[in-house]
Amino acid sequence: MGRFGVKDLASKDSVEELLIADYDLEAAQMVARELGSKCSAKKVDANNHDEMVETVKGYDAAMGTIGPFYKYEKKVAKACIDAGVNYVSICDDYDAAAAFMELDGEAKRAKVTAITGVGWTPGITNIFARLGADQLDEVDEIATSWACDPSDTAGKAVTLHYIHAVTGMIPSYIDGRMQYIKAGSGLEKIRFPDTVGEVNVFHAGHPEPVTIPRFINARKVTLKGGLTDAFLVGLTNVLVAMGLTNTERKKDLVGGFFNRVLPYLESIGKPSVACSACRTDITGKKKGKWTHLAYGAAEHMDMLTCLPTSIVVQMVGEGLITNRGALAPEACVDPKEFLKRLAEGGVRIYEGDEMAKPLEV
Repeated sequence: MGRFGVKDLASKDSVEELLIADYDLEAAQMVARELGSKCSAKKVDANNHDEMVETVKGYDAAMGTIGPFYKYEKKVAKACIDAGVNYVSICDDYDAAAAFMELDGEAKRAKVTAITGVGWTPGITNIFARLGADQLDEVDEIATSWACDPSDTAGKAVTLHYIHAVTGMIPSYIDGRMQYIKAGSGLEKIRFPDTVGEVNVFHAGHPEPVTIPRFINARKVTLKGGLTDAFLVGLTNVLVAMGLTNTERKKDLVGGFFNRVLPYLESIGKPSVACSACRTDITGKKKGKWTHLAYGAAEHMDMLTCLPTSIVVQMVGEGLITNRGALAPEACVDPKEFLKRLAEGGVRIYEGDEMAKPLEV
């Protein structure tokens, strides 16, 4: 995911210098050589606070794509705040987002703009929520959802995130308060933009119900997600039910297993075009009448996830986002400017319940 964001940033004239910091120095150097003279590489360990601080110090902004985020988001954000450097991440773990929000006071005192969850979901979904909420006088419900093609991504961090999201009790904002519900419950079929189409989704652990109620007054905020591959959904559900994902160590072991077998599973019935999508439905009142708004986006997952991050890093660097503190995108990103740049970058954006009408931005 981070590789796409790095490449997009390197292509922008406004970016003068770009350091690719990674635990795998050889991989970072390979990308830096590919992208040219403005890029350099350095080995960094996200578990070493002092090393992280020294690595980011002096830069205008840091883009965080180190996952799984339940392990690393707060560590990396804290290092950036201590270094006095603005931070934008693709964090998609609910507990990591909650822990990140605890850094709000420190970020404000350091005069740092720190924005978590600026990816596909959360990220695009949250900005859709803000776009819809701004058109209503009163917001009742915000329902966010995603559909992922397993062949559209790779890497252990993504696998661990999915396992984490479908394990145990997860947060959802219902009737004006945070409640914990069983992951995998609430199964329903949702229409996503074409290429993805209808997908079965269910409640999954994600940051949207954690952050959106902080910045948008709504009675209910939910997140449902699903894979387009029913076999992988079933296999994961069996492993969760057997208690094989209920500790960090077990998640690491199951994640390693999936990463070894996924290439073989994906070769069976793999679609000709891999594509993932997200959708946000906003319901509320405008001039006293109930109104429903729906927005969706579709593309390859790397573009969906890290083009938003690159865009917001640029907006921070350009001085278009000046809010200080620990924030989420719905709190500080102008939806129209963001979506205009997102569409220009190649992401297909839609509106309407059938997800067929292109959104004019």
